[in-house]
Amino acid sequence: MRKIAIIGGTGIDNPDTLKGFEKKIIETPFGKALCNIGTMSGNQVVFVSRHGVDHSVPPHKVNYRANIWAMKSLGTEEIFATTAVGSLNPEMKAGHFVVCDNVLDFTKSRINTFYDSPERGVAHCDFTYPYCPTLREKVIKCLEKTDITFHKHGVYVCTEGPRFESAAEIKMFAMLGGDLVGMTNMPESILAREAEMCYTNCSIVTNMAAGISPTPLSHKEVCDAMALSIKNMEKLILSFIAYEEPTEAKCNCHHAMQEFGGFKL
Repeated sequence: MRKIAIIGGTGIDNPDTLKGFEKKIIETPFGKALCNIGTMSGNQVVFVSRHGVDHSVPPHKVNYRANIWAMKSLGTEEIFATTAVGSLNPEMKAGHFVVCDNVLDFTKSRINTFYDSPERGVAHCDFTYPYCPTLREKVIKCLEKTDITFHKHGVYVCTEGPRFESAAEIKMFAMLGGDLVGMTNMPESILAREAEMCYTNCSIVTNMAAGISPTPLSHKEVCDAMALSIKNMEKLILSFIAYEEPTEAKCNCHHAMQEFGGFKL
């Protein structure tokens, strides 16, 4: 049995696929996390709505540590995260899916580690490749069986939010190699790595970024674009959960903190 967590981003807050799941509040050292727990395709599945079921939590206020800790405490081994993003890359258009393979972190005020206390000590986690290669391969193989337009590579630029980026910032991010811009993959991905869980992200492009888009950006535009892609994302999630084929890619995610004695709850 695989033990999978799905993190639903904007537009994937409360999918129909959760019917029959048990809502459970998990107590963690960092606060409470609301998890939906069930079984699909013979696998344990935990669903977490990143922004809350009513989308009331802005990206810079998400309790990333509580969410990741809760998933770990429930035995999660694989995390599939969804995100809505703007595009800096003219090849990545609205409605396209992108299986990201690296990240640029421009967040400012978020706590980005579990290792910041005398009790836990100091640890320096390798983050060369932020997204698990094994899970990326699974997602790509699932997408290859669909008619969804997708990209196998993409650099995710994570900004602080909640405001959208300036045109000058977008120009800088593009010069640095960024393809997409969003507000939630950090510190989520590094916390998952510290907690020794496999983590991957599939982004849905909702708009061209500031200075590239011919019109001012709005949250309504993002939500409207996501509404057109929700069914495709739900199908992808179901396919990912049911995936049984072997993968060529290997990872070290479950031993990422071995040098420091492994991650302990």
